[in-house]
Amino acid sequence: MSERDETRHKAEELKGKAKEQLGKATDNEQWQAEGKGEQKTSKLKQAGNKVKDALTGDDKPDRT
Repeated sequence: MSERDETRHKAEELKGKAKEQLGKATDNEQWQAEGKGEQKTSKLKQAGNKVKDALTGDDKPDRT
């Protein structure tokens, strides 16, 4: 997985976490649910990229 994708997915996960926490602080159930959903989506994207890297061999460090 490219570092750019990894960074973007991690940022999406953190955004979802922040939205969930803001929802809890303001007692907004919709924001809580959206935040949880964003976190799950991000984690699925990260897992999918890890599988893709494992299948293509992109997860191995370059030994040049």
